[in-house]
Formats: sequence, structure tokens, C-alpha cells
Amino acid sequence: MRKLSVGVLGATGMVGQNYINLLEGHPWFEVRYVAASPRSAGKPYAEAVEGRWHMGRDVNPRIAGLVVRDANDVSAALGQCDFVFSALEMGKDEIRALEDAYAAADIPVVSNASAHRKTPNVPMLIAEINPEHIDVIPAQRAAHGWKKGFVAVKPNCSIQGYMMPIHALKKAGYRPARMIVTTLQAVSGAGYPGVPSLDMIDNVVPYIGGEEEKSEFEPGKIFGRVEGGVIVSDDSLKISAQCTRVPVSDGHTVCASLEFAGAKPSLEEIISIWESYRGAPQELKLPSAPERPIVYRRENDRPQPKKDRDSGGGLSVSVGRLRPCPVFDIRFVGLAHNTGRGAAGGGILNAELLAERGYLD
Repeated sequence: MRKLSVGVLGATGMVGQNYINLLEGHPWFEVRYVAASPRSAGKPYAEAVEGRWHMGRDVNPRIAGLVVRDANDVSAALGQCDFVFSALEMGKDEIRALEDAYAAADIPVVSNASAHRKTPNVPMLIAEINPEHIDVIPAQRAAHGWKKGFVAVKPNCSIQGYMMPIHALKKAGYRPARMIVTTLQAVSGAGYPGVPSLDMIDNVVPYIGGEEEKSEFEPGKIFGRVEGGVIVSDDSLKISAQCTRVPVSDGHTVCASLEFAGAKPSLEEIISIWESYRGAPQELKLPSAPERPIVYRRENDRPQPKKDRDSGGGLSVSVGRLRPCPVFDIRFVGLAHNTGRGAAGGGILNAELLAERGYLD
């Protein structure tokens, strides 16, 4: 198949840079269009990110020479890309309107932004968990009168460390009912320049705006069902979340306690369920799919961000410290790379799934 031409909106920010970095050499996608704020528009990409390129390797020379366009000018993208990744950093209302404008112009949008996560006919995808939510796209198009365009989003990075472990148990027939989670979130999740270093060194910040609300709402939509042209949330799992910022560069850790309704699996059965878990990306052998989406660590002191965040190319969820809970039934520690699985990597995996299903042709 021919490589699809990709645009990146918000290409000069941290998530946009990570998209460009991860897409280098991708077998299906090639970045051919970059757009950002008006202050970057008109500059070669290398100049626009000069002094603030934060990836571990230099900008690809081909990308470095691309002229940055104004992301607000949808017409400039026409004929330049088959779809766009949205890493926009604006107000939610502005992002929602702009993503809709791209979709209305027949340019599909695969978004990292939170603006459309509560929109009932917009799928919020974790590719291994709810690929069937893609089926809501025809209803989304019909509701807006769009032909080829649509918007699909990925969920918040803070929930990635426990969503697949919980889904694996649901898929095995068990019924998670209540969960208390505390997240320990890396500073890279705040973008750049993010939290000032003097606020983070020797410190933990017990507040991240909007994170707890997202952590409590988004799992229900992801676990929901498509019905009547919208996604109906599954509210059977009640979550209480506390979200904190910790002095770690990359990798969001979560400490979770879980209670089941009805039958309760043994600890060894849970580990077996996690280790054998596979989803649509693995079955379809998508290019970015990790062979093992859940990696269980049996060491007493794992997972750890430094040692485990890059598992599966940054797309596997590492889990460990499974043990009985004296209040609920079980407790465990999960870890996901917030800029891999939680951001650009997860978005690319979603795009691969959408392409395989024919929505990006």
C-alpha cells in the first residue's frame, strides 16, 4: 500500500515533536505537513523548534525543511495530507471548533487533545480495549454532514497504567466494581516548560488540574457501548482518583486497589490473565503494536519508571506488586509511558487501527 501523507497540528510542542520523532521510518505513514501557532507559521520547522527540540535525536532533515503552516488555516492543509494528528495546545472550545473544521474539510483527525473526549459520537480509543467504538464514525459523519472527515481521540495519559489490566479482567468474565487509584505522574506530562524545577525538586505536588475528573469519567466511556449513533458509558466501575505530580522525567505510575462484584479470581489467575492478554493490534499485527501489551513484573520493587517505561517500545503497560488488599480485594502498581502509550505512541496505534479498518483511505 502507498504511504499515507500525515499532517501534525501543534507540531512544535512536546507531543507534536514526539509524533514527528516516532513517525520517522514508519511503514504506513509519512509526515508531509506541519502546522502550529501563527508565531511559528512561515518558518522552516528546524527554525521553529530551534532551542526547544526535546527529542533524543536530531530532526529528520526532510522534516527540518518543511515550512510550518498556521494550524488555524484549514485550507492550507487541503491536498497536503490524508489525515492529521492533533496535538493542539489551545483552549478546549478553540480545539473542538478547529478539529471539527478539519473534519468538515474531509481531513480525518486523530487527536491527543481532551476537547472531544466527552462528545458522545466521538470514539475515545485504546486500541486493545474498544476497537468496536470505531463503528460510531458513520453516525458522527451523518450527524455533521461530513463525507470523509471525522474526529477520533485517545484518552488521558494518567489512566493508561490501569485500563488494560482492568479490561483484561473484565474480558475474562470478572466484574471490577470499585477502585481507588493514586497516580504519580511524570513532569513531562505537563509539557514544556511545564512545572518549574524548583517546584518539583525535593517535592510532590498533590494537584494536577482536571486529571482526577478525567480519571474518573473516561474509563466509563472507554468501557461503554455504541448504541443509537452515540457511545453510552458503562458506569459499573466506580473510581476514586487522586493525581499527583512527582519528580520523574517520563512514566506515569498508578497505585490501585480494586474490588470485584461476585466471583473473585486468585492472584495467580490474575497474573495469567494479564500475561496472556492480547487485543486487536496484536491480532492484526499493526506496526506499532507491542507483542505483550501487559508485562507483569514479579520482582518486589517493580515496575519502576526508569527500568520499565520503555517496555514494548513505550507502548506496553507494566504491572507488578499484585497482592491482597485489606479494604478491597486486590491491589497492584501499574506503569505506562506517558509520552508513548499515553500520548503520541497511543495516537499512532489508533491511526494504524483506523487505517486497517479503511477509515483513512
